[in-house]
Amino acid sequence: MSRVDVRGGWQGAGPFLRGVGWRDGDRCVRADPADGTRLPLDTWERARMPVGVRLGFEAEGPFEVRYRAEAHGTVDALLTGTRGWQALRPDGDPVCEVPEVPEEGERTIRVEWPGGAGELYPPEGYGPVLLGVRGARPAPSLPRWLVYGDSITEGWTASRPALAWPAVAGRALGLDPVNLGYAGAGRGELAMAEQLARLECVAVTLAFGTNCWTGVAHSAPLLYEVTRAFLALVRCGHPRTPLLVVSPVPRPGAEETPNALGATLGDLRTAVESAVGDRIAAGDTHLALLPGAPLLGPEHLPDGLHPDDTGHALMATAVARALGALVGTAAA
Repeated sequence: MSRVDVRGGWQGAGPFLRGVGWRDGDRCVRADPADGTRLPLDTWERARMPVGVRLGFEAEGPFEVRYRAEAHGTVDALLTGTRGWQALRPDGDPVCEVPEVPEEGERTIRVEWPGGAGELYPPEGYGPVLLGVRGARPAPSLPRWLVYGDSITEGWTASRPALAWPAVAGRALGLDPVNLGYAGAGRGELAMAEQLARLECVAVTLAFGTNCWTGVAHSAPLLYEVTRAFLALVRCGHPRTPLLVVSPVPRPGAEETPNALGATLGDLRTAVESAVGDRIAAGDTHLALLPGAPLLGPEHLPDGLHPDDTGHALMATAVARALGALVGTAAA
């Protein structure tokens, strides 16, 4: 917090931050900046957006937050309808919102909080850099959960950042989700697997494959090998950490349509599930598969690809149940 006056009762935002994997100066980023050149450009560009980053706090009443907006003028398409900050109870009950249209320079918002513990979600599409807090204290930290995937994991078409499936599942599990979903990317980048292996966490979830149908087309055999390699690299750093893989959720336009390499999304889903099944059969007892096909219906996909709030909630419930069982088994 470079320019917030601690003498005026301000505290640096660092102790309040949740959902953080890496820092690049005072910015929260979603990939290791020291290793960014090994990532595809589209992955690194999405990693610069602070998706899932929020403040965990305790306060007796209203408090203030100082921040700097980075994406001036052009709202990221992630949440084009969200222009405000949302404060929620730890159970996800929304309490208040602060409408805000960021401008150049540092700004301060006032949160009319009635008292108690909560989380404050900023409008992610502006790329806010959280600088300081006054009138509140940091909430106790939570165990960190790494959630890797694509735009569905990133939270596209959820009406609020707090309603993306990793956020909802994290609250249900009592974990701190680090959202490593990359819109248009999240294709099993092996450099990203190595970065995940270096981050401390109590659980990992992988949910990718949709962007392997188009964008950068994969064949089924290729995705099978990518999935096996990604899992092997994550296991280098987390050999016994509970690890849940969610295979691709439905995408009606892709299910039976071959891509440039002849693979349908159904073929790619089978490849992911086979890779996970083979590793489990080889003895990875802390690995589990959640098949994605039954999780959503076409009615939950307003654009034919991304889930609405109901769809995100359904995914969150399924992931929380499957990961909770896996964590419980690992702890036994």
